[in-house]
Amino acid sequence: MTHSQTKSTHPEPGPWGRLQAASIERLHIRLESLLVLLILCVAMTSLSPYFLSVSNMMNILLATSTIGVLAIAATYVLSSGGLDLSLGSVMGLSGVVGAAFAVNLGMPTPVAVVATLAAGTLAGFVNGMIITRAFVPAFIVTLGMLGIARGMALVISDGRVIYGLPKAMVYIGQGRPLGIPMPVIIFLAAAFLMHLILAYTKFGRHTLAIGDSENAARTAGINVRRHRLVLYMLSGGLAGLAGLLYSTRINSGDPTAGISYELTAITAAIIGGTNLFGGRGSILGTMIGALIMGVLQNGLNLLAVQSYYQQMAIGSVLILAVFIDQWQLRKESRV
Repeated sequence: MTHSQTKSTHPEPGPWGRLQAASIERLHIRLESLLVLLILCVAMTSLSPYFLSVSNMMNILLATSTIGVLAIAATYVLSSGGLDLSLGSVMGLSGVVGAAFAVNLGMPTPVAVVATLAAGTLAGFVNGMIITRAFVPAFIVTLGMLGIARGMALVISDGRVIYGLPKAMVYIGQGRPLGIPMPVIIFLAAAFLMHLILAYTKFGRHTLAIGDSENAARTAGINVRRHRLVLYMLSGGLAGLAGLLYSTRINSGDPTAGISYELTAITAAIIGGTNLFGGRGSILGTMIGALIMGVLQNGLNLLAVQSYYQQMAIGSVLILAVFIDQWQLRKESRV
């Protein structure tokens, strides 16, 4: 059979086929994740009569907004082949810094908000510089930052919760324009923007290319070190945003906020289709993963399950998600 005959037997997809393929690749939403979310909602509804109440749905969305922002940060770092274990601690530090600026120093709300985001971005910058310049593994660097950021939050707050944020700042976490909680609006806006960047821009393509093969990306002319630095700064900035949403929602800067949140965020990202070892990521999938984690935690709270059992459940879900992801990759490689 000649080459031309082969081409006629397997024709090239038309413009619509290519568009469909590109859309599926960009969205990369696991149908399994949607099914799990549906099953989980049905199960929680049957176990608790309060699950489907309007107030409980709002609680789930509010909790998901914080975890969701952290999960977006985890998606970017993981899809590039990196790892950020400091997300929860940087979130706590950022919230304390913002509260200290607003309450202890009496700074205006815009200054306190900028300080909150800047604290997270600075922590990400330190992570990125050590990883890219000193060539220390990301696991070690971000694990170290986990302790450093938590310690700094305790030092700044003197180990106490900083109460009494300005009303304008509290509105960020407690306002409800058109009846929709402000943190949910901010989360959806951030997710939409981050999805566009990852799916449709050169920055997003370079992020996935680095995660797929760092050497090939470097050969293709991508400045891998600079790109990784920006990714960790972005991760820290998003952790700062999560800290802002959390602190303004509870009207205080809590130095213990965000403990183990990095585990939940990473789990949500992997459930949503992000590859733990890089090369694949989906913000829309991560949103579904964050909803799964939010529903799971909320349901366990309604069922009065102790917090340590909840941590066991989250850890088990993480292991299961990675197992399923790797099983699917091996299955695809054999096809």
